[in-house]
Amino acid sequence: MGKRILSQRRGKGTPAFKTPSHRFKTDAKYKHFDKTIKGKVIDLIDDPSKTGIIMLVEWENGERTMYLAPEGIGIGDELIQGPDAGISIGNVLPLKAIPEGIPIFNVESRPGDGGKLIRSSGAAGYIVSKDEKSAIVRLPSKNTKQINVNALATVGVVSGGGRPDKPLVKAGNSYYKHKARNKRWPVVRGVAMNPVDHPFGGKEHHSGKPTTTKRTAPPGRKVGHIAARRTGRRKR
Repeated sequence: MGKRILSQRRGKGTPAFKTPSHRFKTDAKYKHFDKTIKGKVIDLIDDPSKTGIIMLVEWENGERTMYLAPEGIGIGDELIQGPDAGISIGNVLPLKAIPEGIPIFNVESRPGDGGKLIRSSGAAGYIVSKDEKSAIVRLPSKNTKQINVNALATVGVVSGGGRPDKPLVKAGNSYYKHKARNKRWPVVRGVAMNPVDHPFGGKEHHSGKPTTTKRTAPPGRKVGHIAARRTGRRKR
């Protein structure tokens, strides 16, 4: 009869596979104000759920919010949020107020969502072109995305650049790196397992059966190339 394979148990959503959100400090989303407002950075915080640093901002109306910190900002620095804010590191502006070629991050996918794009450490995007309604933003992946010009973005580069440059040196460091976000590591290949553990198991270096599977396959069989149009090297 076998047993449930790892991908089947992971998809069920038990506590063993869930992200430890109780240890995370904030989602670092934008707070929307009715007018241009000034703020001051009063603290820098390390959040386990983010690769960049979080800055605690106290606004002139007394409110406090946590935003993603740009590279080069420090405690005591001032920033401005609003369409009239100048182009300075840490300022938050709509895309229509940011010139082309200025590095930006934490870009809203649509106005009001708080920031969805370009949030990993050392990342930055650029406005390639824009018109009255939309702007074309170049993402760190080199892809471009069309976004509403009223969407907010922060000027600068996400803090923590160069984080992956330091080598992990040993497997134990990689284990604890993944454990911080409850990621299972190492990831074992299905072809290296026994037939009872994975549909591709049992052979030495290959699956022994087609790796394509249908979209409606049951969870224990839904592994490999799901609903693939084609596989393998493209013939010329």
